Amino acid sequence: MEWVLVLLAAYIIGSIPFGLICGKLLWKKDLRQFGSRNIGATNAWRVLGKKAGVLIFVLDFLKGQIGAALGASIIGTPGAMVLGGFFAIIGHIFPVFAGFRGGKGVSTGLGVMAMLMPKITLIIFVTWVILVLLTRYVSVGSIVAAVLAPILAACLGEPPQFFAFALAAAVLIVFRHRENLKRLQAGRENKF
Repeated sequence: MEWVLVLLAAYIIGSIPFGLICGKLLWKKDLRQFGSRNIGATNAWRVLGKKAGVLIFVLDFLKGQIGAALGASIIGTPGAMVLGGFFAIIGHIFPVFAGFRGGKGVSTGLGVMAMLMPKITLIIFVTWVILVLLTRYVSVGSIVAAVLAPILAACLGEPPQFFAFALAAAVLIVFRHRENLKRLQAGRENKF
């Protein structure tokens, strides 16, 4: 029952569509109707402005932290932290409260990473910032940071559960960016 509680609670918390809620309540816009039509922080920044982008990033980041923290507090094992965090990401990507059409999992995934592997989180976040500044493509920074996470987890000897999380999250995030990859290849990706 404890496992069911953790996974269900993490999924529900991950499902809270902060981009949709904040967009409608604070800025009177439905992000699903503008820009990339994504409810994540990047589209919020583009459509609603910097404050909205930062706010939604922080809220989505916290969903990942809470998911991992639920596993830590209720069950108390590394595996429970990983699964709690992963289910928060699944909730963010496929939110029950927004027709199962959510964000791409980057902000929430970073929140989970910060709970599991803070040093690696710092490295991949700095890498993301540098790549976005150099290329002006958020998708490039997100994809490279996602792929870098399991590599660093393996190289720095993180627990196998944390490596497994980083690998699964990387695969999921790259998959969610498949349209961005096609646009990058065609030279049609939106710059930040």
